Amino acid sequence: MREPADTLAPPPNVRFRRMRPEDLDRVVEIEKDGFRHPWSRDLLERELAHAWSTILLATEEAAGGGEGVLGFIVFWLVHDEVHVLNIATALEARRRGIGRALMDAAADAGRRRGATLATLEVRRSNAPAIALYLDLGYRQVGVRPNYYADEGEDAIVMVLDL
Repeated sequence: MREPADTLAPPPNVRFRRMRPEDLDRVVEIEKDGFRHPWSRDLLERELAHAWSTILLATEEAAGGGEGVLGFIVFWLVHDEVHVLNIATALEARRRGIGRALMDAAADAGRRRGATLATLEVRRSNAPAIALYLDLGYRQVGVRPNYYADEGEDAIVMVLDL
């Protein structure tokens, strides 16, 4: 039996907002901590500048005041489709429901803007992410062979009807 990933609801003090340029250092840090082949700072800056791209942050009030970034999701809204490009949660925020909440927030943003479908690709070896996406209602519709050129790993293509 498959154990649902990231099943906890996020704490009630978690808020969502669009990324700003001053958030870039923290987002780069989360990205580097989360992936063997992280997106570059330049790529994240370009996504921030594209009108069709949204980088949504999950934040909470930091212990000493201010705001702490817990994770982020990068998605595009193209016609009636939300396409999730990247999602990462800070090491200290994992297993708190942040990834699930970010995925839900992206789907909700798409629905509000008329999207009827959400799509993503995920590494075949990323079992925790696949479990989360299945738990959210995504289904596998295909495979992109050698999609991740760094290791020649296949991508599982998943979709969710919104």
